[in-house]
Amino acid sequence: MDQLKKAAEIALKDCMAVKKGERVLIITDEPARKIGYALWEGAKEMGAEAIFTEIITPRSNGEEPPEPIAELMKLVDVILIPTSKSLSHTDSRREASKAGVRIATLPGITEDMMTRTLNADYKKIAKKSDILAEIISKASNIRITSAKGTDINLAVKGRDGHSDTGLNHNPGDFSNLPAGEAYVAPMEGKSEGVIVFDGSMAGVGILKDEVINVKVEEGYATEITGGAGAEKLYSIMEPFGKLAFNLAELGIGTHDKALITGEVLEDEKVIGTVHIAFGDNKSMGGIIRVASHLDGVIMEPTVIVDGETIMDKGKFLIL
Repeated sequence: MDQLKKAAEIALKDCMAVKKGERVLIITDEPARKIGYALWEGAKEMGAEAIFTEIITPRSNGEEPPEPIAELMKLVDVILIPTSKSLSHTDSRREASKAGVRIATLPGITEDMMTRTLNADYKKIAKKSDILAEIISKASNIRITSAKGTDINLAVKGRDGHSDTGLNHNPGDFSNLPAGEAYVAPMEGKSEGVIVFDGSMAGVGILKDEVINVKVEEGYATEITGGAGAEKLYSIMEPFGKLAFNLAELGIGTHDKALITGEVLEDEKVIGTVHIAFGDNKSMGGIIRVASHLDGVIMEPTVIVDGETIMDKGKFLIL
């Protein structure tokens, strides 16, 4: 069996628990067509009522799909979405989840990423993610620091931590594939400090020779500096207005096979990293809806939860 076919089978069987006769919808776009087709073929071979649809590539992460697709999403049992831009943070995805559909989004997925990261121990990844999500759920304040200069305080009291396990077996379950993180939406208007992104940034890629510095005041990015990467990030965010600068998410990676590749879908899952996103946070318990959600990765961070260090320079002290 070729590697892509095997990865598609793992996604359908192990991650989505697809059963014979279920309606399985694959939504893809031109760059991810081959992966979308492999998933459709796999679902068909499993005896599912497999539906394949290709949309025009969205302009941004969080842009809504065409209305007929949004309606179709509520009428099936399972959806897999390998697309170049993310449909995770859309009302269409949220409504389908609310209707009980099991969903995995695979934004920016490549063949190499799919074959490498889906062949992993997702039960082990889920266990780590669940433990971290529980810690976050009980927390009031999380401080992130790094040798490169990150030092930010995130107010999370009253916000539930979530685990992205990749195991979508129950009605309404949702995750990325590849999965592997615990995440939370910090309280709007409360985060303060400086973030130095030195791993990668959505829309920019790997940050090799230069970092992106972001000053955060009252929960919003107020200054973005650091050269061409910083300029590009600002140019992506600016058209969406102030809400795109909202500090939307803190995530902690838990996937031991994930690598920094420049595709944030995988980068944010790398064990020993954290990521912080700006823009929409409605999918994760926040109140901000904007058609933009951009994650950046911080390497070798120290993570302090209510005064207790749970990660020191990228090494977990609790797992």
